[in-house]
Amino acid sequence: MRRISLSRFLIEEQRNKNVISSDLRLLIEVVARACKAISIAIGKGSLAGVLGSAGSDNVQGEVQKKLDVISNEILLEANEWGGHLAAMASEEMEFPHAIPNRYPKGEYLLLFDPLDGSSNIDVNVSVGTIFSVLQCPEGMEPDEQAFLQPGSRQVCAGYAVYGPTTLLVLTIGDGVHVFTLDRELGSFVLSQENVRIPEETREFAINASNARYWEPPVKRYVDELLAGKEGPRGEDFNMRWVASMVADVHRIMSRGGIFMYPLDSKTVKQGGKLRLLYEANPMAFIVEQAGGAATDGRRRILDVVPERLHQRIPVILGSKNEVERATAYHSD
Repeated sequence: MRRISLSRFLIEEQRNKNVISSDLRLLIEVVARACKAISIAIGKGSLAGVLGSAGSDNVQGEVQKKLDVISNEILLEANEWGGHLAAMASEEMEFPHAIPNRYPKGEYLLLFDPLDGSSNIDVNVSVGTIFSVLQCPEGMEPDEQAFLQPGSRQVCAGYAVYGPTTLLVLTIGDGVHVFTLDRELGSFVLSQENVRIPEETREFAINASNARYWEPPVKRYVDELLAGKEGPRGEDFNMRWVASMVADVHRIMSRGGIFMYPLDSKTVKQGGKLRLLYEANPMAFIVEQAGGAATDGRRRILDVVPERLHQRIPVILGSKNEVERATAYHSD
């Protein structure tokens, strides 16, 4: 079997398919190198003193782990100087990060959640990095307004999973491809092409501790799954919940399923739990490229026009038939 590196894969996408520009190719390679650095930091754990709280809160009001801060800095420093970006935005920072004047500026905008699922770090459960790339509108300053584009305008999205192996899952609008980090060579190698999510599933992921806050359509859908063979679906379903979006979504990418973080009475005032620009949009783009579906319960996520940089949204994504059923219950 040919070993195709990430760099070779991207060059072939640029040269043979004309899918991406040279600047976007180089940007993806820089993000991938940053993910390798984050993977190394996570792998050292307590040996490097990187576990535990950083003693600070992020813009979301959440307690930051040391690795949240470290991962954010790795991504900022890796992407500042390459000349591919107009600006960056992070879930950990209130405002966009401008490219320093001493460096050239490019046409792209990078958004990222530097360490998704960081509450799991101290118990050695898989965490990840999520990223999204947009083009900066021509003639517009790379301020907050420039980032407020619907997810359908993404030119690239991906996530890294830091688990037993480190994986990079990537789409540039030409399907979804998985790369595995060869730790000896220090490079990502193509391990799966054109990932497709099964349309049917017998697994679902939802935080059941919030059941008392759910809206009636969500209660109806989950109750049907829990009823198993004796219920209206006539099949047994298994529930899975890691509390790391990257880990839960990657399981769905691998074997199908539905992931739900729906609107409920706890999150209704803030519009939902997950962040539209850093989590929902990139994951929705990836899932749709793999044949799945992604909605907020009422509309396609990629059609939502953001109003704020840190806007939140409900998320239902995964196997197409299940997402459509859950969404239809909201319409009812």
